[in-house]
Amino acid sequence: MNPLLDFLLVLATLIYSYLEAFVKLFVPAKRKSVAGELVLITGAGHGVGRATAFEFAKRQSRLVLWDINKHGVEDTAAECERLGATVQAFVVDCSKREEIYNAAEKVKKEIGDVSILVNNAGVITTADLLSTQDHQIERMFEVNILAHMWTTRAFLPTMMNNNHGHIVTVASAAGHFVTSFMVAYCSSKFAAVGFHKALTEELSTLGKDGIKTSCLCPVFINTGFVKNPSTRLFPERALAVLKKLTDAKFDAVIGQRSTQ
Repeated sequence: MNPLLDFLLVLATLIYSYLEAFVKLFVPAKRKSVAGELVLITGAGHGVGRATAFEFAKRQSRLVLWDINKHGVEDTAAECERLGATVQAFVVDCSKREEIYNAAEKVKKEIGDVSILVNNAGVITTADLLSTQDHQIERMFEVNILAHMWTTRAFLPTMMNNNHGHIVTVASAAGHFVTSFMVAYCSSKFAAVGFHKALTEELSTLGKDGIKTSCLCPVFINTGFVKNPSTRLFPERALAVLKKLTDAKFDAVIGQRSTQ
C-alpha cells in the first residue's frame, strides 16, 4: 500500500473507533449475569479494586475481598454489605506466595469455590531505573505478575473441573506502551498482558470454553499511586492497524532441529 492509502486507513479506523465508543455510551453491550457468583478481588481496599467490588455488590455477587491494608479492605466490605452483598474480607499481602496459598485454602474450605477471580492488586514506583531501589523492583514483579500466577494456580483447578469461571487480569496501558520513569512497572505489566494472552490460549487448547478471560488495561487513573497523571486516548483498533502497517519482516530458520 502507498503512504496515502495507509494514512486514510488509519484515519478511517480512528473515526470508526471513536464513533463506536460514542454509541456504546448510550447503547452499552449486554452484560452477563454475575448474581450468586463467588467473586474474589485482590487489592480491594483502594482505587480500582474498591470500585470493582462495589459494582459486583450491586449485581448480587458474593464477595471475597483481599488487601494488605486492613482498614481499607474492611471499609470496602462494609460498603458492599450496605449495597446488599455477602462479603468476607481478608488481610493478604499479595507479594508473598505462601500467604496467598494459605488464604486461598481458607477461602475454599470456609466459603466455597471462587468462580470469578479479579487479579487487581498492583504497586508502582515512578522513578528512573537507577533511582528505583532493588526491593521496589522486586515488589512490583511480586505483586503485579507473580501474584497473578499464584492466585490463578490456587483457584483454576476447580474452575477447570467445572468448566466454569472467569479470570480477570487487571494490567495497564503500560503493558502495551512504555513510558519513561516506569521501566520496572512497564515490564511487570507487559508480563501481566502476556500472562493473560498465554492463559487464554492454553484454556482454549485444553477445550475449557466455559472459563472466560478478560484483560483490563486502563490508562492513568488518579488513585494516589501516580501523581498528576495525564495522557491522550488512542483506540486499540487503530493501534492494531498501525502495527499491521509497520509489521517487521525478516528471514528466519523454521522447522530445522538443532544438532547442538
